[in-house]
Amino acid sequence: MNLLSIFLQAPASGGNSPMMLIMMGVMFVGFYFLMIRPQQKKAKQEKNFQENLKVGTRVVLTSGLHGRIAQVQDDGFVIETLSGKLKFEKAAISREFTENRFGDKAKTAEKTVEKADKKEIETEKN
Repeated sequence: MNLLSIFLQAPASGGNSPMMLIMMGVMFVGFYFLMIRPQQKKAKQEKNFQENLKVGTRVVLTSGLHGRIAQVQDDGFVIETLSGKLKFEKAAISREFTENRFGDKAKTAEKTVEKADKKEIETEKN
């Protein structure tokens, strides 16, 4: 017999179906733990991160834009950049930039920004 014809022959059907079902079940469980579960966990962390953002937090958007959150709204954020204020969806925020980049300097800068915001509010009232 030719070697090719040996490989092309169909296996004999019979007692292999329970083993096949077990193998398919093991593959499904493997896909769940290796692909589906980590994606769900990451999505949950990202949603919690986006919900816990506050005014004054420095962030990086998915487009690479850096800015500070000026307002928190129901459907998005108003980000203050050097060129002005822009409105973005909540999903556009990629990561927080405050602690990672600036450390202690960010905390003092946030206090300075808060004082400036309070002065703006007071001058608007007068």
